[in-house]
Order: sequence, then C-alpha cells, then structure tokens
Amino acid sequence: MGKQVLLEVENLKKHFFLEKGEVLKAVDGISIQIFKGETFGLVGESGCGKSTAGRTIIGLYDRTDGSVSYDGDDVHGMNEKETFAFYRKMQMIFQDPYASLNPRSTVKEIILEPMEVHNLHSGKRARLERVYQLLEDVGLNREHANRYPHEFSGGQRQRIGIARALALDPEFIIADEPISALDVSVQAQVVNLLKRLQKEKMLTYLFIAHDLSMVKQISDRIAVMYLGHIVELSNSWELYKKPLHPYTQALLSAIPIPDPDVEDRRERIILKGELPSPITPPSGCVFRTRCPFEMDICATEKPVWQEVEEKHYAACHLYNSEQPGDKAKPQLAGWR
Repeated sequence: MGKQVLLEVENLKKHFFLEKGEVLKAVDGISIQIFKGETFGLVGESGCGKSTAGRTIIGLYDRTDGSVSYDGDDVHGMNEKETFAFYRKMQMIFQDPYASLNPRSTVKEIILEPMEVHNLHSGKRARLERVYQLLEDVGLNREHANRYPHEFSGGQRQRIGIARALALDPEFIIADEPISALDVSVQAQVVNLLKRLQKEKMLTYLFIAHDLSMVKQISDRIAVMYLGHIVELSNSWELYKKPLHPYTQALLSAIPIPDPDVEDRRERIILKGELPSPITPPSGCVFRTRCPFEMDICATEKPVWQEVEEKHYAACHLYNSEQPGDKAKPQLAGWR
C-alpha cells in the first residue's frame, strides 16, 4: 500500500499587485505532494518565496492561481465553518519567536487562547492541565505559565510558539524558519524537539528554511526553491549525495565541513550577480543569469520539470535529452 498524500499543491501562484501595474511574482507555479508522517523540507535563499508559499498553503494569503488540497479538501474553497475546522488540523510555527507572541499575554493565556476559541477540553481546570502538559512536552515547566514572553530566551520563546501550535492537536504543522532567529547552540535543541514531537504525536511537517545543513537533519525529502520556482526535489540523502541543479550545488558548497583538510581542498561555488527581482524575473530559466552552465536555450525556453533519476526531479536544460553532453556535466568536482 502506497503512502497517503496528506497535502497536494498544484501549480500554486501567489502574485502581489503593486503600484504602476507591476506584479511581484513571489510564488510562480509550484507543485508538491507531502505524505502523511513525513517532514518535507523547502529551502532556498531569502526572497525566493518559500515563506510566502507556506502562508499561502495554510490560507493566510489568498492564492492567485493553482490549488491546495488537504486530505482531499480544497483549502482555498472552504466556507467559514470548514476553514474553522481546518485550522484544528493544520497549524504554523512562525520565524520570529518574539514577534509572533503577544507581549501583553502570559504564556498561559497564549496557549489557552486557541483551545478557548475552538472550545476544546471542557472546563478551566482541564484546559490549564493541558497547558501545563504542553509546556512539559516542549521542555518547559508549569512555573513558566504565568510569565510573559520578554522573560524568556529566544529558544524558550520558540518552544512556547511550538506549544501554542500543538494546543489544538494538529496533524500538520508548517514550520516557517523556526530556527533562523536562534543561536546555533539552540538550533539543534529545537530541531531535536520537533523530531521527538513528530514521533510522539504522529505529526507531518512542512519545514521551511534557508540552512541546508540543518534541514538535512530533519527532512525526509527536500525541495529547492529559487525565485518563486522549485528547481529540484529529492530524498534528503540523495540531494546531499548527488545534487543535480547548479543552484543546489552552489547552496551545498556553502556549508562548512568540520574536517579542515577537506574544507581546504574542496571547491566553493560562487554564484555571479545578484538575485533577480521577482517583479522582472529573467526569461526562460529564472536561474540562467547566475548559472555557470548557461546555454542559448536557457534564455528562450523554460526548463521542463522531469525525473532525471529515480525519485529525483529537476528543472534544468542540462538534463534535456535534446541537449548535447551527458548528465554528469553539471556535477562540479569538490563541492562537498
């Protein structure tokens, strides 16, 4: 029996319409499937559209085009009652663990609020016990319940955000760069916490981040996003072992290696130019203006999304059968 597809995104677009008729194409046609119980990583540079994709998937932003289906239901086609029920199933952990918490509310009030809105756990005592249990689940204790967000460290505040996301017993959590605002020493603690909670509560994650080294530790599959498009998708171990798209190779080459001898010998891929504006993206392949393998066809035709190797997908003209050369061409020596 195959894996259950819990979330299906098809040709999702989110465009922002600006002054003077300009259109910012933050997400410009992405398609993914996320299976029940897995962690799906979505990575890319700042400004690539990954956070916008997450917010559009959960419904915080209206879609411009495409569809988002959760367990067979159209997320953007739900009525008010259905949307209310949907948010019990899907929750979000936000990037900034301070800005996402009400500074005037105690931790107890922050975690209680969603339970009260959805009328879960009848009785004040039962809800308080649930708050205390959630705090313990995320590595805090009940003495923290009456404190305010400013009294905690960044890592502790993120744990509070995780506890709030768990308050409704969701099935699916979108974690929008949950560790990027934290010290390196705290990041691993939060990732380990998320992994433990996933195992205990049978959760499914969409894990959004720009740090490929940390995404590897938690993700089953990873999609690489560039300027509103997904350019590569693979199992986590396969992506790190053999990245196919030149952009993925450049991202991986930036990850430090603890062995100084290997680090000194390896080749660092430096991308030329700046990230283009999503208002005026390049024609053809959106990565071509920074790609070391740019060809004439890259400027005129959008690359086809294809399965280059088993369960390893990429959108790059280097892998088109019509193009000369073998598929090993974009593999740059010494990237790892």
